[in-house]
Amino acid sequence: MLVVLVALLLASAVLISLVGRTVRETVTTAVQTRAEQVAADVAGGVGAAQFGGSDDGAQVQVVSGNRVVAASPGLAGLAPLSDVRPAAGSTLTATVDGRLLEESGDSYRLVALGLDPSTGADRVIAVQSLAVAESTQDLVQRLAAIGVPVLLLVVGAATWLSVGRALQPVEAIRARTARIQAADLSARVPVPATRDEIASLANTMNAMLARLESSAQAQRAFVSDAGHEMRSPVAAIRTEVEVAQRAGVGETTLSDVLSETGRLERLVDDLLVLARADESRVPLHRMDVDLDDLIEAERARLRDRGIAVTASVGAARVVGDRSALARVVRNLVENAARHAAGRVHLACGTDSAVEGAAWLEVDDDGPGIPPADRERVFDRFVRLDEARAREDGGSGLGLAIVRELVTAHGGQVDVLDGAVLPGARIRVWLPAQPPSGENA
Repeated sequence: MLVVLVALLLASAVLISLVGRTVRETVTTAVQTRAEQVAADVAGGVGAAQFGGSDDGAQVQVVSGNRVVAASPGLAGLAPLSDVRPAAGSTLTATVDGRLLEESGDSYRLVALGLDPSTGADRVIAVQSLAVAESTQDLVQRLAAIGVPVLLLVVGAATWLSVGRALQPVEAIRARTARIQAADLSARVPVPATRDEIASLANTMNAMLARLESSAQAQRAFVSDAGHEMRSPVAAIRTEVEVAQRAGVGETTLSDVLSETGRLERLVDDLLVLARADESRVPLHRMDVDLDDLIEAERARLRDRGIAVTASVGAARVVGDRSALARVVRNLVENAARHAAGRVHLACGTDSAVEGAAWLEVDDDGPGIPPADRERVFDRFVRLDEARAREDGGSGLGLAIVRELVTAHGGQVDVLDGAVLPGARIRVWLPAQPPSGENA
């Protein structure tokens, strides 16, 4: 409203000035035209009665020196209205006070036109009142004084209503957002049909709410699954301790308690790794790591457990965290051994397409992983064979940890069809250089 007020005041001032100047110029033109007509009549020898003007138009005086030769009825008996004596054919224009005409209030436009002395006069003086111009200017000023406040109120009301209506979707979004609780993120804000920036804001907020809801659901599922997984070893430990209290502590009982304690310790360790991965702060101490050495260590460990294992090992060195990469290989080998029918195959090598990049593969002769589940197996607490995985001590976190650690190294892990063996083949690719910005 302040901006409109300033604009209206400036426009009104310009309009009033233009109207006054335009009307004054019109009067000046009329007076000059009248003076020229009279001058032509005088030069033609026409008598004064022929050029006497009326009171409502331009009035004239024909002057010779200081003597009025002829005058319009309204100027009869008055001395010359001006002492100026322009040269023959020249014109002088001025504004004079109405008191010179024995009147008050109005101003007059005066035009003096020089004549040839041979005509019996040396000048023609024509005047006309500026009352019409001044009254017109006053009228415009009064109209502006009334119209500007009215127009300002109209603009203010229209702006208030239009902006209020435009912001109604924003208020609806705000009100809906205020009612959304952390316990229920399924609500969405209304999206207006305007297809403008507000609609884009609503769509962005709904997308954010969808991500928050998905994250909250994953978190609740993670907590539920973690609690469920930790309940089993804790219950087993409690049972073993109760048996020991009743029957005396035996070597088998202590062994079982130690086994369940180790399982619980591994589960807690896995949960801590995933928690750090969720916060994007997996600690990596980078150094040169030979993948073939890690493969050979796991190959020897499987042989000691009596599992048939073959290997196709090539020299493969990457820059990464040795303990983290060892854990990747260990989890892949344990997963393959758990699902294999009797054989496991290990392989590693370098990527011929990318200098310095390396890969490793773990195959088994188990039932394999269906294509529909090859992405899902990397989710947390996922077991394709639930009963068998629980019996073997699997928590469903091994492959999830593999993906998090490989991703932290800038690599990629995929499930493929078996090549050497008919079961599943899990392939890990690691880049030649670690991702930029990682701490050494």
